[in-house]
Amino acid sequence: MATSVSPATPAREPASAAMRAAILCLDMKANDVVLLNLQGVTDMTDYFVIASGTSDTHVRAIGENLIAELKKEGVRVHHVEGVQQGRWVLLDFVDFVVHIFHPTLRSFYQIERLWSDADVVPIV
Repeated sequence: MATSVSPATPAREPASAAMRAAILCLDMKANDVVLLNLQGVTDMTDYFVIASGTSDTHVRAIGENLIAELKKEGVRVHHVEGVQQGRWVLLDFVDFVVHIFHPTLRSFYQIERLWSDADVVPIV
């Protein structure tokens, strides 16, 4: 079930907020975390953060943690999908979108291949 949350709050620059989201994924032991710069590729958003959890529970936990931690930093999610199921969590922060996949879905959808024109940003 899709839920819409309060309006997104631009408390950080999109690049630093997306980087923070990627780091939070790593902190939660997400696998294969990738940050894509979509500027110049699409007008839909500026960045994608793509990560994998090891189970439905892990995927849900990563998503819930991202929402809570970024909210503390003034970055509010605009739209949330998939948290209850835990197979593919999508967190839309407007300037960046976080995709957290169960490994089988990530390999099926191959989202990095779909956006292969985007530059990969090193996560530091």
